[in-house]
Amino acid sequence: MAASFLSTAFDGDGRIAVDAVTDQLHLTRKELAVAAGLSRDAVSKRDRLHAAATQKRLRDVVEIVNHVLPWAGSVQQAFAWYRSQPLPSFGDVTAEDLVKSGRAEDVKTYLDRIGSGGYA
Repeated sequence: MAASFLSTAFDGDGRIAVDAVTDQLHLTRKELAVAAGLSRDAVSKRDRLHAAATQKRLRDVVEIVNHVLPWAGSVQQAFAWYRSQPLPSFGDVTAEDLVKSGRAEDVKTYLDRIGSGGYA
């Protein structure tokens, strides 16, 4: 399941394929923008969508959801975890909150630690 989510998340140029991601997550573009901490224009206007900062933020969301996918059981459940699961190591804020504040790498490091048997 993880491979199919990742394989559909990117277009032929290696950019996040927003429509494929929103289809997989059952979201609108606006909802995806909110979850990534982006403006609606960032995922609606071609030049903004292709901007490095926008692509980085979207890639972070996709990578985090994909990382949680084996534990969560489905893409939708992994995304629900991303949006709502309080993370004790970060004062009980969610992965979404951390990504929005530019701390996606902290979330990825946390997930790697948990995945290798570390403490939350």
